[in-house]
Amino acid sequence: MKLHLYNTLTERVEELAPERPPELRMYVCGLTVYGRGHIGNFRTFLATDLLRRTLRYKGVPVREVMNITDVDDRIIQLAGEAGSDLRGFTEQHVRAFEEDLATLRMERPEVVPRATEHVPAMVELVRRLEERGLTYRADGSVYFRIAGFPEYGRLSKLDSAGIQSGARVDTDKYDKENARDFVLWKAKSDEPEWARWDAPFGRGRPGWHLECSAMSMEYLGETFDLHCGGVDLTFPHHENEIAQASGATGKPFARHWMHVEHLLIENVTMSKSRGNDYKLPDLLDGGYRADAIRYLLCSAHYRKQMNFTWEGLKQAAAALERIHGFADRLAEVERHGPCGQAAEAIAARADAAFDAALCDDLNTPEALAAVHGLVNEGNALLAEGSPTRGDAERLLGQLERMDVVFAVLQPESATLGTRERELFEARQEARRQRDFARADALRAELDGLGIVLEDSANGTRWRRKR
Repeated sequence: MKLHLYNTLTERVEELAPERPPELRMYVCGLTVYGRGHIGNFRTFLATDLLRRTLRYKGVPVREVMNITDVDDRIIQLAGEAGSDLRGFTEQHVRAFEEDLATLRMERPEVVPRATEHVPAMVELVRRLEERGLTYRADGSVYFRIAGFPEYGRLSKLDSAGIQSGARVDTDKYDKENARDFVLWKAKSDEPEWARWDAPFGRGRPGWHLECSAMSMEYLGETFDLHCGGVDLTFPHHENEIAQASGATGKPFARHWMHVEHLLIENVTMSKSRGNDYKLPDLLDGGYRADAIRYLLCSAHYRKQMNFTWEGLKQAAAALERIHGFADRLAEVERHGPCGQAAEAIAARADAAFDAALCDDLNTPEALAAVHGLVNEGNALLAEGSPTRGDAERLLGQLERMDVVFAVLQPESATLGTRERELFEARQEARRQRDFARADALRAELDGLGIVLEDSANGTRWRRKR
């Protein structure tokens, strides 16, 4: 089945496919590193990780770029208060972000650029916009002229009557009621020298919206396949990205837009003032498991608000215990024999339901229902007391296939470590590129680590040496 995903731009569920096969190019708005990310941030990042993994499960190579915003109004303020410069202040938060991504078993994007390392590309983008008459200068800063871009508001469905013609705004974030010309380059003489760069239009720094337009096009091209982020970024950030990119190139920007809905905490909006903007270490220190956190945050459909509850987190851990217990029982089957029709039918039903759910707008609740269907039917087969090793391997193989997407369905003993996963993924890529010499070398390296690979028409399975 082909993968279909809701497109915010067209308001339809549409096929998601690379414009230039085989690789799908996607951009994810990453973290603004003035502090540690909260679980609301990771709800979005896990949804995009699931999509990335689903594409891989469907055999589609991915080139993903996820930015790190390490300069904006808030970061400069907090760095100054801490007596630090940008790099010194943000480095600790970048490390924390990377730790949390690894803890939640997220695959690392191919490119993770920092805004401060791409200021020349942003300056060039402003220059191109100036050439096309879409900017003006005021008080030393450069602003985007919304009136010169008639398509403004198409993504966020903004009524053009709500745009305040000629008014301008310097702040990074604002709502639809304040739609107006936004700043591209800030010439703020009251800011420290370590937060300013030289440019043809004066010493200053880029506006927040500029960075994603510049970096996405640098790494993915002027038109790419998919842009992802939280629903709160639709306006003004993503709307402004489109205006900047398409305004400069005259071409479509991202063909497909994916937005992930908000996370509630016990039916209440998450906020720092309420003290419920929980960080991952808060949950781990409370005795909750990282795999249960990932499972819970992935269990709701990405386009629906998710209500995070402590009871739900306990239920997620219990669900994983059932799945892991099933895998352990399969591993203990010793009776020799081929896979029978019953086990084959159970695996085939689960596989079809799983694939159909993911292809239907990344329907993770239905995909997890297929996982639990496999567990329930498989446990019933085990209860009969007559499964063969072939039956067990077929059912375990199906669970492993599903775990390509969810990354928490196998017991710790049945999961790859970081280095093992890197080698496994590198070998998969080598096989896709038909570089069989490298694939063989990587197989040998994995074998030395105790990982045995088994290639088949259905993909590559691995197991640990007994």
